[in-house]
Parts: sequence; C-alpha cells; structure tokens
Amino acid sequence: MQKVLFLIILALALPMAAFADGGVDFTNAGGTLTGTTSGLSLTGSTLIGVSGFNGGGLITGNNLGSLGFTTGALLTGSLKDGGTFAGGGSFTVAGNGTNGVPSGVLFQGTFSGPVTWTLVTLANGTHNYTLTGVLAGTLSSGFSTNGVTIQLTINTGKGFFNGSATISSGDTNVVVPEPSSLTLLGGGMLGLAGLLRRRLSLERLNIS
Repeated sequence: MQKVLFLIILALALPMAAFADGGVDFTNAGGTLTGTTSGLSLTGSTLIGVSGFNGGGLITGNNLGSLGFTTGALLTGSLKDGGTFAGGGSFTVAGNGTNGVPSGVLFQGTFSGPVTWTLVTLANGTHNYTLTGVLAGTLSSGFSTNGVTIQLTINTGKGFFNGSATISSGDTNVVVPEPSSLTLLGGGMLGLAGLLRRRLSLERLNIS
C-alpha cells in the first residue's frame, strides 16, 4: 500500500513540476538604451525583481543580476518619432546569486517579431519612450518560453531621443511550458494512471 501511496503522490507532483515555470516575471531598472538605424541596445540595466522562477515566489533586491538586449534594424518610422525595429537580436537575463536568485543566465532568447518603439507626449509637452517586444527563448531550467517585455525610458523633457536614454523601469514576463511539453506530460500521466490501476487491482486481490 505504501508503494501505491508513493505513486499517487508522484502523480500529483508531476503537474506541479511541469508548470513550476508557468509564469516567470523579471523586473529591471536603470541602464543605458542606445540606438541607431541599425538597432536598439540596452546595457547596464540591473535586475531588481524575480517572481515565479522555478516555481518560487517574489524575490526583490537592489542588485539581483542584469538584463540586456539588442534588436534588429529600424524597419519603419524614426528614432525620434517612434517606429518599429526588426526582431532577432538577443535578450539575456542573468542572476548573480543574491537573495536566492541563481547565479548565471536565467533566460536567453531573441525577439520573435518586430519591436515597437513608441513616443508618448505628455500633457506638459515632455516625452517618454516605450519599447515593447515579443520574446522566444529558454529558461535555465531548459523550458522553451514565449513572453513579452516592456521597457520605459526616463522622461526626455521637451527634447527627443537623440541616440541615448536611461531606462526608468522594465518588466519582462515569460510563460511555459510549450505545447510539446504538455503533450509529453499528458502521455506520461496516462502511463502512470495505467500503472496505478494495476497496482490497486493487485492490492484488492491480496486483501480479498
């Protein structure tokens, strides 16, 4: 009977393990966003929040690691007035071992489609810029992911983006597992269910 109980516990644990990385959120602040018609690049941005990594809760700190990226070349519009950049490039989130965040690359990916560069003119005549892009990549756990990132620049006053700006804050959310992982999970659960039925049948025969 103990073996049966162990198998039941294992069956309940498998879905939790498969969805442990169901939603991972990375928050960053600071860093320098530079841009030309060849693309945008963020360097020196600090990771200050991680939530849901390996199924864990929210971890915050002044410096948990780094976040950086590059995009493809400008497709439409302009650096000054907003537009779109090509996908591709790179997107990397790394931890430094602080407050329980693992040391090393946490997420590695690319922009899977065009990146939107938006100029927002506020009521007082000053300007903000936001960058939004869809991501595809892999977490350090090995799960393939899809997600989105939104990066907000420091207000540029009544001037415009001139090739360099400081990032105010950014948020990146990735979701797993991919459909193929769900298929494997479903197959494994069906096999385990059959094993459980056989074990329970044997237990009943032994009892009778």
